[in-house]
Amino acid sequence: MDRRLSAVCLISMSLLASCSAPPVPPPHPAAPSPPTLESKGAADAAKEPVVPVLTLESYKKYFAQRVALASPDVFQEPLPEIFKSIVVLDITVDRDGRLTRVSVHRSNGYKALENAALDSVRRAAPYAPPPWLARRPDGSVNFLETFLFRDDGRYQIRSLVAAG
Repeated sequence: MDRRLSAVCLISMSLLASCSAPPVPPPHPAAPSPPTLESKGAADAAKEPVVPVLTLESYKKYFAQRVALASPDVFQEPLPEIFKSIVVLDITVDRDGRLTRVSVHRSNGYKALENAALDSVRRAAPYAPPPWLARRPDGSVNFLETFLFRDDGRYQIRSLVAAG
């Protein structure tokens, strides 16, 4: 009898403990799975990549996928040994996914390529809201993203190169 009573108490305590777990914030509405850059086409450009986990790095990858899908200037071939230009952008996205700031952080002076990088980020907006754990106190995220330009003006995005 003592064993049964102990088992019932143990089960009851487990159930009570599971009921006291803190609430989890609701997830962002599910979007279609992210297309790969290899499958990029007119139909794929309308698809929204998913923010898969709650880190700034995963958000940067999502961001880069979204920019790449919205741009005809991304190339798929292997990276060249020497780049014509490397443009680093400073990007801020607010709690609702709106692009609030994008500026050139570093460049080697090719204004046309700087503008191509800036325009591609603006064209792909708005973005998904940033993950809770990556947000600053005001709810936004801020990060740097690097655009690797070859001689013909086409580019790859560093977050996708590192991930691929």
